Amino acid sequence: MTDVPDVHLRQVEEGDLDTLFEHQADPLAVQMAAFPARDREKFTAHWARIRGNEAVVTRTVVADGAVAGNILSWDDDGRQFLGYWIGREWWGRGVATRALALLVDEVRVRPLHAHVVAHNTGSIRVLEKCGFQRDRALEEPGPSDDGVEELCFVLDG
Repeated sequence: MTDVPDVHLRQVEEGDLDTLFEHQADPLAVQMAAFPARDREKFTAHWARIRGNEAVVTRTVVADGAVAGNILSWDDDGRQFLGYWIGREWWGRGVATRALALLVDEVRVRPLHAHVVAHNTGSIRVLEKCGFQRDRALEEPGPSDDGVEELCFVLDG
C-alpha cells in the first residue's frame, strides 16, 4: 500500500502554472474529467482571470512538497461551487480527498456544490468521503448535447 502523502493548500504561485498546465493537458485526465484541455494561451488567460478575481478561492494542492494539482471555489449566480484537478501521478493516494477536506474547512459557505461526470468514479468517491451527497433535483435529465452525463453533489453541513 502506498503511503499517504503530506497534503496542504497554499496560494497559487506563478511557478505552479507550468505543472498545472501539464496536468490539464494529460489526455487520460481530460477523458476522465470530460473537460477539454486548453492550449497555453487560453490556459494562461484563464488563470490570469481567476487569480485576479478576489472572490474566487484559488489554491495549489501540494503533496510531499510537490505541486499535485489545484482546487477552487467560486460563486455562480448565488450558488457556491468547487472544482479540483489533481495530476495523474497523485491519483489513488488520498491527495484529492485531503485537499477537498482542507478546502471545505476553509470555505464555510453552505450549501457547497460540485459537478462531476458520471464515469469519474474516483472523483465521486472523493466527494462522498468529504460528506457531499448527490442531489438529483439539481441535475439536468440525461446526457448533455455532447453525450456527457453530469452529476451534482452538494455539501449542506
